[in-house]
Amino acid sequence: MLILWAFMVVMPLLWAVMTSFKADRDIFSSPWALPDTLHFDNWSRAWTEAHMSDYFLNTVIVVGFSLVGTMLLGSMAAYVLARFEFPGNRFIYFLFIGGMSFPIILALVPLFYVMQNLSLLNTLPGLILVYIAYSLPFTVFFMTAFFRTLPTSVAEAAFVDGASHTRTFFQVMLPMAKPGLISISIFNFLGQWNQYMLPTVLNTEPDGKVLTQGLVQLAVSQGYKGDWSGLFAGLVMAMLPVLAAYIVFQRQVVQGLTAGALK
Repeated sequence: MLILWAFMVVMPLLWAVMTSFKADRDIFSSPWALPDTLHFDNWSRAWTEAHMSDYFLNTVIVVGFSLVGTMLLGSMAAYVLARFEFPGNRFIYFLFIGGMSFPIILALVPLFYVMQNLSLLNTLPGLILVYIAYSLPFTVFFMTAFFRTLPTSVAEAAFVDGASHTRTFFQVMLPMAKPGLISISIFNFLGQWNQYMLPTVLNTEPDGKVLTQGLVQLAVSQGYKGDWSGLFAGLVMAMLPVLAAYIVFQRQVVQGLTAGALK
């Protein structure tokens, strides 16, 4: 069953990569055959003429800043909720949990007017803030459970040595939570990189579109032009960063998911 599942997952990816190097006539005449020659001009055409370079840069900016903001704010909130008892602790925690169950589609209309009133509509900073708010509930939920598994004796030793709460968090507890941070960073990266609904509603300026919007526009325009090879090249461009991130951090993801499960 695992071999069959791996075949079903890997084959479409390999076929997309193989098709991105074919000529348009070969895609329809011999869809399963290897390309006779590698047409690298498909990639250059998608990168320049289809403006994939601009979409890629916008996506890197938005996802990069939103990922840093999400992990910083989420880990700080999770640390406080996991380590300190104060009135309203559980209420705030379940408020974050409630954010995970709230369908984002129900918030699109009020979110649109809020962003418009703040003059953040159709701007990359506005999209970054929305991405951070969208990713915080799951980040806080995951990191709260992770911080609870860390030993309290290390933090107590840091306090005895005169470390402040801020120094204890950034220099002691945060490095100990590295597996969890990497795991949730990968999940947030995947979710934010593939996000389509939020930028479609909140970011309609042609110069500020992200990669998912660019792929849809490329699919529509290239479909009329018949440039299917350029479309597959753009698709592979959007897919490679996500695939590379998971391959590089695969072990850390597994460690983060299983940390605290065994004593």
